[in-house]
Amino acid sequence: MIGRLVDWKTGVLIDLALAARTYTLNAVRYTLTIKHGVIFEMLTEKKSPDLWLFITVIILMAIGICMVFSSSYILAYKWYGDSYYFLKRQLIYAIIALVVFFFAIFTDYHYYKKFTMPILILSIAFLSMVYIPNIGRAAGGARRWIKIGFFSFQPSEIAKFALILYMAESLTRKQLKDIKTFIRGVLPPLIIMLVMFLLILNEPDFSTSLIILGISFIMLFIGGTKVIQLYALIVAAIPLGILILLREEYRRARLLSFLDPWKDPLDSGFHIIQSLLALGSGGIFGIGLAESKQKYFYLPDQHTDFIFSIIGEELGFIGTVVVIILFTILLWRGFRIALDSSDQFGTLLAAGITSMIVFQSIINIGVVTKMIPTTGITLPFISYGGSSLIVNMFCAGILLNISRYKVKE
Repeated sequence: MIGRLVDWKTGVLIDLALAARTYTLNAVRYTLTIKHGVIFEMLTEKKSPDLWLFITVIILMAIGICMVFSSSYILAYKWYGDSYYFLKRQLIYAIIALVVFFFAIFTDYHYYKKFTMPILILSIAFLSMVYIPNIGRAAGGARRWIKIGFFSFQPSEIAKFALILYMAESLTRKQLKDIKTFIRGVLPPLIIMLVMFLLILNEPDFSTSLIILGISFIMLFIGGTKVIQLYALIVAAIPLGILILLREEYRRARLLSFLDPWKDPLDSGFHIIQSLLALGSGGIFGIGLAESKQKYFYLPDQHTDFIFSIIGEELGFIGTVVVIILFTILLWRGFRIALDSSDQFGTLLAAGITSMIVFQSIINIGVVTKMIPTTGITLPFISYGGSSLIVNMFCAGILLNISRYKVKE
């Protein structure tokens, strides 16, 4: 049966890749040429969104749909008897993500200010609910999901956006008189950040906790916090981070396997060894779309945390460079939007969203290429999963909305 799957997989994936390419080109063509309606109004000189960012996000999502199917159809057939299981679910997530993406593009980003506290409180409540039996779902030794009926999601994805929104609103409000004082200006957002940090860390999810820290420091810096205060916080955070890293046995094992994965090739070093084998097998041009060998139950989490390894194996060094370039464009345009924003709230919101996506991308790619120790985190827009895709597309839509309100106006 697996042999028959191999016979038709290449044709299906080529069709899917062509469909994704057509979808991307049509989306761009539609955006550029339509002459009537709300999209034309959005593209007029006064309220033109960032076309570079729009195209980049659409391409990343299209690559993700193709690679999710390519990396998962064997696994899906073994687990569920349906090779399209993960693809069908990812397509549903993509449709929802596109809806919230365009909603965010057409919704003035200032509108979210009034919902800052409700979203923050709700996100902290969700983070707490993962520990409630029959609601919080455990997998792989971690409780990172909430499951209600057939619906499940990762609260930490919502929490990242909630923190960005809260810090943008709070730092903007305190900019004139309180931001230079530690007690009234810096301490309140630090307390909120610390609450989220500890709740996420205890799941455990060390990588997302690091992203929370990174986002917070970037936004505090841009928000006008005194540099000496940031230095003091960083100095205090370093020994705390080392303590957290070394406290748990599995984290120590991951650190040791990062230094020398061949010391324990069948356990703690297994993921990274298989990832490097996948990347090395791809060479410059890859072994071909859908031709990965590592996805045949050698590389764990091939459609989620280690999907970048499959990209490297099937599309080669060229394919991985294309993905990295796309994230670099996102970084460039995101901070360009932040610099050009018409107000401080937009600047902070854009910087926070860009930092969130870029930090997560760097950590994921760093893990699969053995640049940093193994952590469980997905690649934005590309890895399988609904919570991450929907939240990231929503945030990308907000970035595009901010780009419509420039300083020159």
